[in-house]
Amino acid sequence: MRRNPGLFVAISLVSGFGSSAMSLVSGIWILDLTGSSGLAALAQLCVYAPVLAGPWLGGVLDRAPRRPLIIGVNLALAAALSALFAVRGPSDAWLIFAVSFAYGVSYVLIDAGETALLPSALSAAELADVNGWRSSAQEGMKLVAPLAGAGLYAWRGAHPVVAISALMPVLVAGLYATLRLAQQPPAPPVERRHDLRAGLAAVFERPAIRVPVLLAAVSISMSGFATAGFYAVVTRELNLPATFLGVLVSAQGLGSILGGLIVGRLITRRGATAIAVAGTVLFAAGCLGRCLPWWPGTVAASVVAGVGLPWALVAAVTTIQTHTPAELLGRISGTANTVMFGPIALAIPLGAAAVQLGSATPLIAAAAFCLTAAAVAARRPIPPEREERDGSSGDPVVPPATVTGGHP
Repeated sequence: MRRNPGLFVAISLVSGFGSSAMSLVSGIWILDLTGSSGLAALAQLCVYAPVLAGPWLGGVLDRAPRRPLIIGVNLALAAALSALFAVRGPSDAWLIFAVSFAYGVSYVLIDAGETALLPSALSAAELADVNGWRSSAQEGMKLVAPLAGAGLYAWRGAHPVVAISALMPVLVAGLYATLRLAQQPPAPPVERRHDLRAGLAAVFERPAIRVPVLLAAVSISMSGFATAGFYAVVTRELNLPATFLGVLVSAQGLGSILGGLIVGRLITRRGATAIAVAGTVLFAAGCLGRCLPWWPGTVAASVVAGVGLPWALVAAVTTIQTHTPAELLGRISGTANTVMFGPIALAIPLGAAAVQLGSATPLIAAAAFCLTAAAVAARRPIPPEREERDGSSGDPVVPPATVTGGHP
């Protein structure tokens, strides 16, 4: 593996370990301190809430040198995590919420920044493969890190987990510093109030970007919508203990690792839109398979669903990188993240309400929604030559007047 691809995979492994370990431990820690499961769940809300500010946070990346900013965000995150050493009792729980929010802001900035940085570090032919490898690395850490973090917490308490999690961003910053980047042109001046308009225009005006991003948004939001049904089928219909969910989550993680390893090659051969459609269909098939009254079938369906989700997500990320001018990548990546991940905040409670109509209802509804979206996208396929032309033309994605603050 060449230098830069290897560094990006290493970054995903190191950062994924630290964040995945701390995400579980923060909830357990709050639960132990306060005795409230509701407050423990709010820690995750603090992490996800900043994604709604994606267009504006992404715009910051287009106004500053990206690598120094990403390095600075990682070092700031390490400093924020260090504040958790001051947590001693229930009255200090607010610090965990504050650091969880800082984590969320850093996720948006780093994720959008890395998406914007990859095209200046890799050739166009490498992007899809490396995006897939990064996805596999992140999913692998989701399998290992939470268990390791919870085990260390049970053995030695929260502070050793904090120490390891604070060290990870420092290591990531060092890895970013060793990347070899091509020279990028300076970004044009952009008024802050137009970050949202510029990002939305770029995402929705070109079918080559819009279709994969919307398919990823559907798949990701339906994964949240189906969660309550997933739990209910296991405990009510299969009459299995709730701990069996751990087996199914691991099976889905295994599918995501396998899917990430091959998705880049498939995107190169078939195009991002076709793979986004295929990923959405696979996730729908996984939802339907989870309705089966047979636990081995549910395990197999979880693997299939795990393959589908990263296919849709990696296809969307890759098409953004290959169809967007370099000077706009920050805000467009941030906007796309908001479009893809924002709806899950609404989908989860809606799925929890839908499960009252039957254990499988959210799963069947999620599958139907995904299949409908895939069918609509497949009826109007984007010709591969058009995708290539959009990605290589260098024409602005949005009118210059919009970017500079004038009127179209």
